[in-house]
Amino acid sequence: MNVQKITSLYCIIIGISMMLLWIALLLSNQVPELVIAPVKILYHLIAEFLTAILLIISGIGLFLKRTWSFHLSLISLGMLLYTVIVSAGYYANLGDMIMVGMFSLFQILTIYILVLSLKNQ
Repeated sequence: MNVQKITSLYCIIIGISMMLLWIALLLSNQVPELVIAPVKILYHLIAEFLTAILLIISGIGLFLKRTWSFHLSLISLGMLLYTVIVSAGYYANLGDMIMVGMFSLFQILTIYILVLSLKNQ
């Protein structure tokens, strides 16, 4: 499997997973910030969903070999890297080391995908 297909699949899978995770958290009332800090979480949710949407669009574009998709994938993967770093910090503050580990793994995978993409461009 070539780098473009791997990046495409990673972007699509992570983008869809992000959306599903946030929808599940919101529907199950597991976002206390909605009450504690509603404006802050609103902006955070916009950033998370925008990241997820751009990941999905760039992943589909890469799969279809669209010329614009490489640059969009770099932007969306950069956004993803930021969000997985912030998410690890959020869960570290809560003492949830399993989630910290998961987000740390996503940090490593995202950096790896970015390096592969840049190296093979």
